[in-house]
Amino acid sequence: MTSPSHFSLLVVDDEPDLRTLYELTLLREGYDVETAGSVDDAWLHLKDRTYSAVITDMRLPDGTGLDLLRRIEEAGRRERAIVITAYGSAEGAVEALKAGAYDYLTKPVDLKQFRNVVASALGRLPGSGPTVQPNLLPGSSRDAARSAPRPAAPSALPTVAASAAPAESRPAAPAAPVSISLRRMAGGSGSMQQVRDLIDKVARSMAPVLIQGESGTGKELVARSIHEVSARAGQPFVAVNCSAIPENLLEAEFFGYRKGAFTGAAEDREGFFQAARGGTLFLDEIGDLPLSMQSKLLRSIQERAVRPVGAVAEVAVDVRILSATHKDLGAEVHASRFRQDLYYRLNVIQVRVPSLRERLVDLPEICTRVLERIAADAGVSPPPRLTPEALARLARYPFPGNVRELENLLHRALALSGGELIDALDLGLPESEVGLDSQYDAVATLDTQTAVAEAMKAPAESPRASEAALPTDLAAHLDDVERDILVRALEHYRYNRTAAGASMGLSLRQMRYRMARLGIHVADQGVTIGEPHDPSESPAD
Repeated sequence: MTSPSHFSLLVVDDEPDLRTLYELTLLREGYDVETAGSVDDAWLHLKDRTYSAVITDMRLPDGTGLDLLRRIEEAGRRERAIVITAYGSAEGAVEALKAGAYDYLTKPVDLKQFRNVVASALGRLPGSGPTVQPNLLPGSSRDAARSAPRPAAPSALPTVAASAAPAESRPAAPAAPVSISLRRMAGGSGSMQQVRDLIDKVARSMAPVLIQGESGTGKELVARSIHEVSARAGQPFVAVNCSAIPENLLEAEFFGYRKGAFTGAAEDREGFFQAARGGTLFLDEIGDLPLSMQSKLLRSIQERAVRPVGAVAEVAVDVRILSATHKDLGAEVHASRFRQDLYYRLNVIQVRVPSLRERLVDLPEICTRVLERIAADAGVSPPPRLTPEALARLARYPFPGNVRELENLLHRALALSGGELIDALDLGLPESEVGLDSQYDAVATLDTQTAVAEAMKAPAESPRASEAALPTDLAAHLDDVERDILVRALEHYRYNRTAAGASMGLSLRQMRYRMARLGIHVADQGVTIGEPHDPSESPAD
């Protein structure tokens, strides 16, 4: 048995044999262990003292482990929770992690993994760094990890004496630290607020997170934000581009190697897992890993250990795995290009980063923030501004490269403008590229609003315009207005779609999209109105 520890644990399970097994395993590790057989019994223990961590089974006679987690959360307690779920109940594991659990284990429980998970929760894995300070509560390793570079979390309890004081007499907690990466995530749209809320939730646990989104949407920024608001903020963040490493070097780069393992291995070298010890390992473009490496990665994640090339023994590592991809990994699994077991292991919690086309309402703020940063790097003051025409041109562009492409466009525009205003011509976007592709509905809102504003300028001057009844179906009303404008333009230009579109600043491709969506057809006898259809369902002509 190891020397006595200042860590105290509460084990909650209704099966006496398993409860005894967990207790004996933890006692051999030097922990102070108490046990309970139900939610109410566990809560009675929690009322009497503070624990470093709570280890609970999911199914209990008078409730579930989630019920206990909710009580702990509602009471503002500091215990970290580890949930044990039945084998294969991935949904329950995800629910537990979202409810605030630090990590989860599946039955039958592997005792080596059990010990590692508990040690990780308490910051006791070899080389994981001093996440728990002696002068803090046993369960407050989250605050210890943040204490050096960052202010304490809002619910931090600084000393044991403070925890015993009445709630009303305790000093007000400082404001929660704001991640630098979170501050860089511009935009107040609903989709971005959902991303921020999810970041705050998943940062509290050790659960693997899969970040999905198109290229250039800012997936690494999301990963850094998760790391910076988590208990591992003071530890390393190691980002790896899986698609940029030659296949024959993957194992050595990920797991390290020993001197003499192969030609050129003149000394021992750590891999990405060891470099991220105690912190976060971000695996970008995880979908590009070859199958042979996927199996080795899966074992390392499951066992929380790696075996360097040329070594005979595994080395325990304490890292949190975040991964990202622009691919549909579910489709890759069906195509046998990605291992199903690794997919389920990585995809415990999924964060989807919206494309720029899906949040065009954020475009003005993003442009302002990007121009301020680019101007500061270039020493330009004050930063230039986009003209309304330039912003309108950007709003009609499909942005296949998303925010990354927008940054490149603005970088070039700033260099070419030479003044305080950036015009549409400075953007260098050919009119043929300013199309809607298959994302009509995401972009059409801004274009339609512009068309409606133009169409209503004349009626607005009439004294009766302000008395007009509000439409009961705004979408249908806007469609009618746009349909009327397009029909009048086609009639004016003798049903020439190219000329009619050009008169309104639209390309032929955009004109076709609008006509198809609104059911406008050009025939020998003129313009007819028929059934509308989704333009993306028919090939572009």
